[in-house]
Amino acid sequence: MFKRVLDIFGASLGLLLFSPLLIFVAWQIRGQMGAPVLFRQTRSGRDGKPFQMVKFRTMRDAVDADGTPCPMPSGSQILAGFCGPVRSTNCPNCGTCSRAT
Repeated sequence: MFKRVLDIFGASLGLLLFSPLLIFVAWQIRGQMGAPVLFRQTRSGRDGKPFQMVKFRTMRDAVDADGTPCPMPSGSQILAGFCGPVRSTNCPNCGTCSRAT
């Protein structure tokens, strides 16, 4: 029981301390990528029990210079590097669309 109270208190304190940063990040995402700011996804948790994951939206669809969405090739893969997620594509007519952030 004590651990549960301590966990809730610590999480609440962390949320309170980081709320200015979270609000700033949400404001930046809203300004650059529009709404919605949050990404929701159902994932499998402990013992296969599904839970709702909520995080900031960080990826957008790749588009060419005209704003046309680029097709995702069947053999593409998403690479995670220091600078964020990058799509590795072999799309000859969308050469400028390899960055998906």
